[in-house]
Amino acid sequence: MLDALSADEWRAVELSLRVSLWATLVSLPLGIFVAYALARWSFWGRQILNGLVHLPLILPPVVTGYLLLLTFGRKGFVGQYLDQWFGIVFAFRWTGAALAASVMAFPLMVRAIRLAVEAVDPKLEEAASTLGAPRLWVFATVTLPLILPGIIAGAILAFAKAMGEFGATITFVSNIPGQTQTLPSAIYAFLQVPGGEPQAFRLVLVSIAVAMAALLLSEWLSRAVARRIAGG
Repeated sequence: MLDALSADEWRAVELSLRVSLWATLVSLPLGIFVAYALARWSFWGRQILNGLVHLPLILPPVVTGYLLLLTFGRKGFVGQYLDQWFGIVFAFRWTGAALAASVMAFPLMVRAIRLAVEAVDPKLEEAASTLGAPRLWVFATVTLPLILPGIIAGAILAFAKAMGEFGATITFVSNIPGQTQTLPSAIYAFLQVPGGEPQAFRLVLVSIAVAMAALLLSEWLSRAVARRIAGG
């Protein structure tokens, strides 16, 4: 199947993998922080934060993409300053596709990590704190190892979600071959032209294979880490 892919199809696959990897890696630290804050802290605006995190799951992806365009476009609220001050442009670039994918995948990541944090007995953290350990050290040595399976699951699920993101991406960065055309965008483009069904079908098979591999890897890694924690 892979041997049958054309150069344009390979570029779509490579771009999707790059976009998904960066979307996951860049959003992971923030995802861990937000998940821990929602699970452990009580503060004003907690429910608002929770709603904002999960909003991309409720809104139509096209709406999310349009909001990203209003915010991070060249004339957007934030994008104009990023362009003028730092020369950073997201709209109609592959980095914008990574931003859109990370926004759409972020709720799944946070949810998985939050469930892992909530499963940890707070008394373990309290015991370490009573021994004089700083809060950050308690998190690094007690909480983080225990929630590692959830972090792995959240990261890989976010990666798989980013691979399949279409609506927000095509709205924010369009569908430019070789620049912003990810796997879903390429499938859509092939389906719009006569005789493009075979190419679209090949990319559909690639998408299914990548998604299943990510899910199986997530399950295997989570179980391996859980066994190591239980045995250690």
